[in-house]
Amino acid sequence: MSEEKPVRLPDPASVETVLASLEAQAADAELAPALNKAFPGFAFTVATIDDFYWRSPHAVVAADGTRCGDHRAWVERELAELGGDLTAFWNRHRQAGEKFAEWRGTSAFAFAPTGPGVADFLQLSLGREIEVLAGPVVDLDYCPRNVDDLFEPTWVSRDSAIEAQPLAGPVYRLGGRAGGGIVHMRSFLARRARIDKEQREASRPELENRFIREVGPDGTRDTAFLDANPDWFDFVPRENRFFADWERSSACGHRIFDHWAFDIHDFEDRGRREIGFIPRPLKMPAGKLALGVNISVHRLMERTEAIDAEIGLPFAWFFLMTHGHWVDPDVGDAIADGLRAGRVRLPDRDAAVLLVWADKKYLF
Repeated sequence: MSEEKPVRLPDPASVETVLASLEAQAADAELAPALNKAFPGFAFTVATIDDFYWRSPHAVVAADGTRCGDHRAWVERELAELGGDLTAFWNRHRQAGEKFAEWRGTSAFAFAPTGPGVADFLQLSLGREIEVLAGPVVDLDYCPRNVDDLFEPTWVSRDSAIEAQPLAGPVYRLGGRAGGGIVHMRSFLARRARIDKEQREASRPELENRFIREVGPDGTRDTAFLDANPDWFDFVPRENRFFADWERSSACGHRIFDHWAFDIHDFEDRGRREIGFIPRPLKMPAGKLALGVNISVHRLMERTEAIDAEIGLPFAWFFLMTHGHWVDPDVGDAIADGLRAGRVRLPDRDAAVLLVWADKKYLF
């Protein structure tokens, strides 16, 4: 956070105004300065993640480069002229050279600290998109079976490594249609914990009358659900634990948003509030660390230290493990067993975090 006190908090309309003002050729370099200018007192940084996506076709471009309008409207109009005859449509356009355009992009995030705490920051979830000429409006080899085939082209490769002719961009768009476009993380975590507690309390009457039936060689035994789960109402959501573990570990000397972004959702679904996030590393290790056969705990420690060095963050391997993709959770269990047996050591604060996790796991 800059020394100047913020006088204006980012809101969707004002952020979208900033994004719309960016010139394509300078958008990447000017995004953070433009946000800082629009919202004095904040010091934004920007990070991108290589998670290629695309939007449905939105325009048709003729062989000579003339734009023919909205893709869906063009398909419907051309079909109507041919009485809905898909074969006639295919024969007309498979050699006419028309192509469809679509937006392709990757995720981007803008962060601004709001205080000294680990969760004291704003996150803007964005998409960085380029309009490309994706491919022909029909499959050149096969006649469409129905009109939906024309609206959702499957004959064009959308591999991110495939180069398509760019038409416009890059442009930045505010994302988070599920309620995570602009988030103050400390407020989000408080809301996450409160909603979980409210939902659990609302289920108390039903849970107090729920029993678990176990059938064994000695007969049937019924156990009250709350007796089997005595800490049910003391549950801490995984999102809150992720931040608490960061604050308690050796990683606490680093700003969390320099290493992680958060794919946030917060919406109503059939009368129930759904809220949470998936953490997304801004830097990933070169390979995955799995437990393997006959691998010693000392070798595992060497591998985790190598990951920390590669990422540039102490205890980085632990947080990658909670995500579950880059470090196998079995690695954490093996190192925890080694700590208990005195065969390996970690800094006291990291050992405490890992042992609590091993006793009561959370994963994303």
